[in-house]
Amino acid sequence: MASVFGHMLLGTTLGAVLLPERHHWCWWLVAAACAFLPDADVIGFKFHIAYASSWGHRGLTHSVLAAAVVASVITGLAGLRRSNAMPPVARLWTLLFLATASHGVLDAMTTGGLGVAFFSPFDQQRYFFSLRPIQVSPIGIRNFLGEKGVRVLGSEALWVGLPCLLVLLVKRSWLRRA
Repeated sequence: MASVFGHMLLGTTLGAVLLPERHHWCWWLVAAACAFLPDADVIGFKFHIAYASSWGHRGLTHSVLAAAVVASVITGLAGLRRSNAMPPVARLWTLLFLATASHGVLDAMTTGGLGVAFFSPFDQQRYFFSLRPIQVSPIGIRNFLGEKGVRVLGSEALWVGLPCLLVLLVKRSWLRRA
């Protein structure tokens, strides 16, 4: 998997691009959380759920269906508290869907693991992209500390951080011209 930092950075960047008004900053944080949420499946290791299982790591929680469910539930709950500060529902749903789905995209670009079950529960096949430049992050905080974590963060700075920065700079430049 990519690290929590890479996932959350991409989610926040999506928030800043899709809901650029500063008063929507709280939704940027929700998008960052959604981008990390699929890794809640690592709890399965504690319950001896096999990695390759639908319920295992990078299984159902990393699927497109899960991203749609997460976006729908959060958008629905936000709609119950309808306020003037709420962004348009379609834009909010799109942000939360893309943020959650971005998790699997980053994981499919890593150098390790079993791949991502994008189409679970309908298809259990796991996929990687042909471009896999992101160093896989070790699971667990203890395993992340030290040299492995530094390598992962360096890889993510290049392959996640730099593209996010470029997108934000292009967005800023475009808004100034508009």
